[in-house]
Amino acid sequence: MNINLLRKISIALFILLLAACSPKPEFKNIDITGSTAFGKDFSLLDPDGKVRTLADFKGKVVVMFFGYTQCPDICPTTLTEMQQVMTLLGPHSDKVQVLFVTVDPDRDTAAILKQYVPSFDSRFLGLRPADEAALEKVSKDFKIYYKKVPGTSPGSYTMDHTAGSYAFDPEGRLRLYIKHAQGPETLAHDLKELLK
Repeated sequence: MNINLLRKISIALFILLLAACSPKPEFKNIDITGSTAFGKDFSLLDPDGKVRTLADFKGKVVVMFFGYTQCPDICPTTLTEMQQVMTLLGPHSDKVQVLFVTVDPDRDTAAILKQYVPSFDSRFLGLRPADEAALEKVSKDFKIYYKKVPGTSPGSYTMDHTAGSYAFDPEGRLRLYIKHAQGPETLAHDLKELLK
């Protein structure tokens, strides 16, 4: 047998063995790795008016959450939980980017997002759609629900919205659907898996 062919076969077998030995991550959240039906990318404005896409955060795990700043419960709870996750991750937290995407761009101006979102952690970034069509597109792309619920006056409405988050790995692949309010330890575990 040709020595070069034998060498190539040996290398191929070695690579296959390495791949087989690499343990599959055991996520505590919903593993949606390989899904092509949604969540491929986004085009949203940061508080400085710069268009942001997933490519801007390559090399980091991205946690993306949809909400609004006047939310009385789910949104501040999620942002507080993410703040605790960042503490648990320690120095690894610099490789995580939390994105808060508003579903209420009428009230969540750039100035409000710039103040509110980083008040939980200075590294957190608030994003907003440029207009209603952009909000509809990103909500459809990520299969999130939102609906304005009238209040006692025109400006006192609330927003019903999806409570879960998404996580992308450092290569920009959608990997996890994160359930709401499960505790920071669970999420920190999954983000550590994505950072491996």
